Amino acid sequence: MGILCDYFSAPTDEAAAEVIDVLGGPRVASDPGFDVVELKGIQPFVQLGKLEELLTGIDYDAVTENPRWVHDVAVRDDGELLVVSLTDEVQAALAGASESQLREAAVPWSQIEEFWGHAEPSDLAEVLIELAGLARRATERNERMYCWVCL
Repeated sequence: MGILCDYFSAPTDEAAAEVIDVLGGPRVASDPGFDVVELKGIQPFVQLGKLEELLTGIDYDAVTENPRWVHDVAVRDDGELLVVSLTDEVQAALAGASESQLREAAVPWSQIEEFWGHAEPSDLAEVLIELAGLARRATERNERMYCWVCL
């Protein structure tokens, strides 16, 4: 089935952690309702870390040293269900990027090893546009971004 990744925003780590116990994750949570972008197979670990490097110019190794980089907010079933935080830097970069910048970033992002040569830049550009919308809305609401991961 693959890895399911729902990117969402929440006002606090505690609020984000609550979705770990909701069957189906944040997209089906009703109280509170979450702003969600479903991205099957685009995981927050390496793929989003490499995206952060492309968008911010921060070296990937430095990205991975950020305390919010895929920090476990909640864990269940020996790590088969996770809620992890995204960095404020990737959120700000996505929120501040224009559509043309996102489309440009999709080209080198599609070429990272973790896409195994199967990613189309045009498809990834649409993903980035969706994530950027989520980042903008989260920023406007003074929320942070998270990812619910189901293995």
